[in-house]
Amino acid sequence: MKKTKWVIDPTHSQVQFKVKHLMITTVTGSFSEFESAVEAGEDDFSDAKISFTAKTASVHTGNDQRDGHLKSDDFFNADKFPELKFYGTKFTKIDDENWVLEGDLTIRDITKKVTLSVEFGGIITDPWGNIKAGFTVNGKISRKEFGLQWNAVTETGGVVVSDDVKIHSEVQFAKVVTEEAVTV
Repeated sequence: MKKTKWVIDPTHSQVQFKVKHLMITTVTGSFSEFESAVEAGEDDFSDAKISFTAKTASVHTGNDQRDGHLKSDDFFNADKFPELKFYGTKFTKIDDENWVLEGDLTIRDITKKVTLSVEFGGIITDPWGNIKAGFTVNGKISRKEFGLQWNAVTETGGVVVSDDVKIHSEVQFAKVVTEEAVTV
């Protein structure tokens, strides 16, 4: 069976996370350097093999001091663990728009199984003839399960950073067009 490869279009994709701060507001962060590929034999992606990698040093929250802290050993330790990785192990269709993606997420060399919900936005040909597929990916993980243990306590005993991290990504993939070898 012929497989089709899709690669992420980083210009039209966002990989974000959200964490409660002081349990009263949410801080949003993102990764600006990432790669992802999908390989599928079926047009509906039901047999898709999915991989994703983000550079931990590319974490961005809009605050340089916080970004530096996230890159430190208290969180990602970007010098020692320069990438976080995800490999999809199962992609289950619920209906025409909704899927469940199961896979292995690795942060700080700790790998855990995660389950993500995926909304399939569809496939379209852009004005330049490129075939694109769009997805919205959501999920939640426990940061402490991945060795992101840092925390502090407020005067009243409250938590500074929640354990739960919400994942939200809007991703667009471009179909890779390869030319078949021509025999003369």
